Parts: sequence; C-alpha cells; structure tokens
Amino acid sequence: MSASHTHLKHNRVTLTLLLAGLSMLGPFSIDTYMPSFPDMQAGLHATPLQLQQTLSVYLLAFGLMMLLHGALSDAFGRRPVILVSLVAFIAASVGCALSNQIEQLLVFRALQGLSAGAGMVVGRAMIRDLYAGHEAQRLMSQVTMIFGISPAIAPVIGGWLQIGFGWHAVFVFMAVLGVLLFVASWRYLPETLPPIARQPFAAHSLARNYRMVFGNRTFLLLSGAVALHFAGFFLYIASAPVFVIQHLKLGESQFAWLFAPAISGVILGAFLSGKLAGRVSPTTTVKYAYGLLFGAAAINLAYNLALTPSMPWAVLPIALYSTGMALAMPSITLLTLDVFPLNRGLVSSLQGFVQTTLNAVVAGAISPLVSFSTGYLAIGMLTFLLLGRLAWMAYLRSAALPPEHC
Repeated sequence: MSASHTHLKHNRVTLTLLLAGLSMLGPFSIDTYMPSFPDMQAGLHATPLQLQQTLSVYLLAFGLMMLLHGALSDAFGRRPVILVSLVAFIAASVGCALSNQIEQLLVFRALQGLSAGAGMVVGRAMIRDLYAGHEAQRLMSQVTMIFGISPAIAPVIGGWLQIGFGWHAVFVFMAVLGVLLFVASWRYLPETLPPIARQPFAAHSLARNYRMVFGNRTFLLLSGAVALHFAGFFLYIASAPVFVIQHLKLGESQFAWLFAPAISGVILGAFLSGKLAGRVSPTTTVKYAYGLLFGAAAINLAYNLALTPSMPWAVLPIALYSTGMALAMPSITLLTLDVFPLNRGLVSSLQGFVQTTLNAVVAGAISPLVSFSTGYLAIGMLTFLLLGRLAWMAYLRSAALPPEHC
C-alpha cells in the first residue's frame, strides 16, 4: 500500500471515530442520567412528571435547534458550527451539575439540547460532502456502528456514577466528554465545505430554503419513514425507567439488560448495511430490513400479550427490531440527503428535526400513556412501524420504482 493510500485510510479512520464520538453526545445526554431518576426526584423535591420533562425539554430544544445547525454549517462551514456547539454543551452540562432546583435543571437541559445535536447533523452532511454512493453508505454505517455503542454503555456509566458519587457526577461526566471532543475536533476535524459552495445566511433565503425542503413530498416521506422506524425503538428507550425497574424487576444499575441487546442490534444492522453497500441497491437493503422489523414487532406483540415479561425474552425482539432499523437507516438517510444536493446541511437539519420532534412527543406524551403495560408498548412499536412502512411505500410509488423493491 502506498504512503498516500495509507494517509487517506488513516484520515478516514480518524474522521469515522470523531464523527461517531460527536454523534454520541445526544445518546449520552439522554441515557446516562436515567439510572439517577429516583435520586434526582428526592434531591430536587421533584415529581416523576417533572423529571420526565427534563427529557422532553431536552428533546424539544434539540429538535428546534436542528432547524439551524445544518443551515449554519451551509453558510459558515462545518467545523466552526461543531466547535461552538461543543463549547455551549460543556457550559450547559456544568450548569446541570450545579443545579439544586428542578427549574434550574430544566433550563440547563434545554441548553444541552440546543447544543448536543450539531455533531450528528453536521456530521451526516460532512460524510456526503466527501463521499458518494456505496462509499458514503459504508462510512455512514461505520459511524452508526460506533455511535451505537453509546446508548448501551451510557446507562451503565450512569449507574456506576450514581452509586459512587450521586446524580451531579453524571453531568460532570458529560462536561468532561464535551471537553475531550472539543480538543479532538480542534485538532483533527477537517473543513469539508469550501467557501465557494456555501449558502448565504439571510432570512429571506433561509425561509425560501425551509419552504423548499419542507414542501417537498419526497423529503417528507423519507424523513418520516426514518423517524417512525426509530420511534418504535425509542418508545422503549423513553420508557426505560419503568420498563427496566417495574416490569423487568431490575435495579437502577441494571439498565444494560435492556440497552446492551438493543444497541447490539443497532451495531449489527449498521454492520450489515456496510456489507451490503455496493452489492445491492439501497431500496433492496431497505426491503431486507422490513423483513427483520416486522418479524421483530410481531414476535414482541405476541410474547407480551401471551406471557409475563422476563429476561432475556422481553428484550430479544427489541434487539431484532433495532437490527432492522439500523439496516434501513443509512440507505434512507442518504436518499434523503440527495433530494437537495446543494443544501445537504439544511436537509440533514430538517431530517433531524422531524425525528427529534417525534421523539419528544414519544417521550413526553406516548411513553407516559403506554409504559404501564408491556402489551401497550408492543402495540406502540408495531403502530410506529406500520406508519413508517406506509411512508416508505408512498415514496416508492412516487419514485416509480418497480414492485420488487417494496
């Protein structure tokens, strides 16, 4: 192998690890503090509903800021947006750690949400800036594989910190993680959008571009499919404190019994997506994914309606579902980014906004309604999957693809 090829391979490995690390901020901000809910409720004199809103307010802020992350990166470059967002995330995490009232924590959780999504949104645009076709799918799958580890290890780390130091230490950990990512990004993160390709950051042009993207049926169907597939999985993440502690009768340090199998499925699905890249078409990859998704949702529903949930059977269908979800996600995401090639940052932002807004609804409204019953959780998963399938089929019809891709 030549020196130039070795250098390119090294840069690609570094970029993959760094983009995956930046994408991890979101899951760590959601999952690490979940084992601390009982301690936080007592320490902050908060109700369970108020604690649930610390997740909802984070997700709402996360989703709203997604409207701007990509547009800012289209105008000012990818690298500056990520660096500034990391500084804001560090400050917000310190604020969370120092909070002694639930109202203060809600404010700083909102600030965390405003800053945590830049790496994920801008990172997707950077991948598509640099690569096309199956190379882009392969790199996005690799990032997803590494990123997928975070929801599995985040609650485990959170449980250790909770037992050893209390809930404040969880947010100190997030601040330290932000500092490490800032240092690595400052040193290694390249700028992938040349000045000549940047878009003006002006109110009228932004409004026009937002209307253009949100008014596009193909974008809405593809981003809706991704968001709805993920919502079927995220319903269990948002319901984790009830599902793990009440339904599975596990302790606050045992969230890994849910997260490890589920995220192993994400890693496996992303691995399979990377292997299929360049061998079959993106639509065929999604067709395979639906076989896994519907099989998982059907098994999950039948099990929870017929039997009392127990380990490991209660989590294995969730792991199979997450495998199918991660198999489909890179292909559908790249199809979405290519709807408007000159505005990939904005498209990535709005795709993230659609997904995160739905996640906020799931966490704030759907999860409290259904988490009391494992049967209702299973029905929720299947419902979101069916809606996502309808969106995908509508896309295929609008794209005039042959029936075998369905």
